[in-house]
Formats: sequence, structure tokens, C-alpha cells
Amino acid sequence: MKYVPFLLILFLFSCRSEPQTPPESPLQFRVLDTDFSKGQLTNEQTVSLADLEKFHGHLCDGLVVGALAMQQAAAKLYPDSVIDRTNLRVMSKPSPCLTDVAVYLTGGRYQFDTYYTAADFDGIYQIQRLDNQKAVSVSLNRGVKPNAIDSMGSLAVKGGLSPCEIDSLRIMEDAFTQKLLNGNPSDFFTVKKQIYFEWNPVLNTYPKTDVLNKDLPECRL
Repeated sequence: MKYVPFLLILFLFSCRSEPQTPPESPLQFRVLDTDFSKGQLTNEQTVSLADLEKFHGHLCDGLVVGALAMQQAAAKLYPDSVIDRTNLRVMSKPSPCLTDVAVYLTGGRYQFDTYYTAADFDGIYQIQRLDNQKAVSVSLNRGVKPNAIDSMGSLAVKGGLSPCEIDSLRIMEDAFTQKLLNGNPSDFFTVKKQIYFEWNPVLNTYPKTDVLNKDLPECRL
């Protein structure tokens, strides 16, 4: 595979430290919920990137892509920057990272007809505000994500990467994560108003790709 020699060299000269959520990350969300099981819409909270990381299980580039995409989309639906998690429904691409961000930040759930996963639509998410029916889609711009990440990621899903190649992929993804966190999200994403928003909550199933290599041994060079 043409990426491997370069990546293995990169791996040899890189520190294999655990990825860390920036302690003062500005990537935070103000969300609004009811105040108890039968309560009123008065409970305003702050959700951080660290909260998303705990829910998802780890920090990764997909989680940050999803969070920033949701941030950009939510700003169009809620100009006051407070996301009402009782008032949204969302359609997400099937990435485990993207889906976890979607359900956590919007409150959407399949069983309540406010969330589903599909692969055959444009963008990362399509989100609708229920009270006024306003809907937007959000997409990652071309050229923002290195092609090598997707190429190696596809091989990893098929079990086609060695332990050392998996480590090399992680290095690339961590670098991309930092690029996203250090950059201007408006340069990375495009949000479009959806004039004709179609809601077709079919129950699709997809493999959970972030656990497929969990039993792979460590890289030993």
C-alpha cells in the first residue's frame, strides 16, 4: 500500500501518547431540556467536547467533525446559540462518531421519531427544527480531510491493516483532529437551507466500524 512506508516513518518519529481533549476547548454547546421527567423547558446546560468524548468512548477526528458540523448547523437553526433538545429531528450519516454526536446534541432518538441513519443523502447531517419546520444540511468541504485517512480507514474496516498501520492511521487522524480544533469551522463546513426536507425514518443497520479492530495486537517494531 503506497501510504505505508511514509506513515511508518512518521510513526517511528512520533510519540504514541493518548489523544487529549484540550482542557479549555471553546467547542461547547448550550442546550435546553425539561427540568424533570414531566417538567417544563427550563433546564439550560452546557455540553462540552469532553462530554461528547465520554459518551462516545474516545476523542477522534470523526467526533470533532460531527461536533463542529452540528455547531455550524445549530447556529442557523438557533441564532441565540441555545439548542432546544426537545425540538429537533436529525438524519445522520452512519459513522459511529457522527451518530453519537447527533443523538447527544439534538436529543433525537429513533424510537421517538426524531432520529435515523441513512447513507443516501448529501452532507453529514440534515436537521429540522420542529416548531417552525426550518431545516438545514451541513457538509464537510472538499479537500479539508486528507484522502489518505479515508483510504486507510476503508482498509481498516475490512481488516486489511496491520497493528503498525493502525497506529499510523491514528497519527493521521489525530493531526486532522488538531487541525479542526485549531482552525475556523466556517472554513471547513457548508450549511445549506433545506427547502424540501424529507423525513423517511426507515430502520437501517450498519456495522459499528470503530470497534472492528478492538482485538488487534499492539504494534511491535
